[in-house]
Amino acid sequence: MILTLLLAAASVQAGPLQAGRRQAGPVDAQEGRFRQCVALTQTDPAAARAEAGRWRISGGRYFARECAGIAFAAEKSWPSAAGEFEEAAREAQLAKDARAANYWAQAGNAWLAAAQPAKARTALDSALTAGTLTGLPLGEAQLDHARALVAIGDLESARTDIDLALTNAADDPLAWLLSATLARREGNPARAKKDIGEALKRSADDASVQLEAGNIAALAGDETGARAAWGQAARLAPDTPVGRSAVTALRQFDGQGTAPRPSAPNSGAPIGR
Repeated sequence: MILTLLLAAASVQAGPLQAGRRQAGPVDAQEGRFRQCVALTQTDPAAARAEAGRWRISGGRYFARECAGIAFAAEKSWPSAAGEFEEAAREAQLAKDARAANYWAQAGNAWLAAAQPAKARTALDSALTAGTLTGLPLGEAQLDHARALVAIGDLESARTDIDLALTNAADDPLAWLLSATLARREGNPARAKKDIGEALKRSADDASVQLEAGNIAALAGDETGARAAWGQAARLAPDTPVGRSAVTALRQFDGQGTAPRPSAPNSGAPIGR
């Protein structure tokens, strides 16, 4: 899903950001080559990286850097991807191009995938303080910032970011999932139940959503609900950590008459998209 998000971010910023005006000539040529390079990342990431390198040498600047980052992401080389996005952001800042905030957000997302939340937080701080993100891109950056804060243990600040993300990215099931998980950890079962319900409305076929739904049901002593949700998570993703966590949680019912327990203390809080 991370690569999909990075490609979506690339499409958002592909057009010039001069408000109300379209630049002609060189910018159009840069954007055309950028789209071709990004398309190549989906079929041959190594070739796309080579193309991005040639293009950067010939003046591709941050457009080429972003393409290289997306190519590295396609190969799951997350630190390399984050490094390219950060270089793109710095070059865009020097050019006073508002795309810089998007590049910082992409870097933060890649650092999350690399399991380096402190670096993700730093990049996302730069994205958010730029003041140029709006709408869905802003909401996604706020959500990623919250995910970084959860990973480093700052749950109070994460709640603030998640609530902002729910305003700007309300259609993203991950926002509702993370909010529900955090509410469970905060000891707020009513909020957890409400928010996991919103996540289920948007993505009932996501094993992570079903796993957390089971955790929240278990916390409420709802054995039927916990069994159903964990069973669905196990069916949706049998050979993944999420699916295996669901199977482990279901085993507590074997020969036991006790109330169900959440699958693990920290389960259900996604770090990587």
